[in-house]
Amino acid sequence: MEFLYAKIHRATVTDANLNYVGSITIDKALLKASNIKVGQKVEILDINNGERFSTYVIEGEENSGTICLNGAAARKVQKDDKVIIVAYALLNEEEQKTFSPKIVHVDENNKIV
Repeated sequence: MEFLYAKIHRATVTDANLNYVGSITIDKALLKASNIKVGQKVEILDINNGERFSTYVIEGEENSGTICLNGAAARKVQKDDKVIIVAYALLNEEEQKTFSPKIVHVDENNKIV
């Protein structure tokens, strides 16, 4: 079954770059804290406009606060929107018993609180 693996909660979009192939750029510090991996599929939930879409992760500069939607995804958000970044994992029944998702809360500058 598919379960919540990790979440970065209420991050602020710092940029939306149409002129990129695609993906979301996430500050390396947030990737480390959440255990979200480069290239991993994530779902983006835009709190401001209700958009929900999937993309993959690329690493941004550590401690930069970067949350940048690239390519087509840039059309679904605006700079300063609040988003929830969610990753899921397939867990068998045994793994479900002991697994705890990583939840990372951030402030308005995308710093871990």
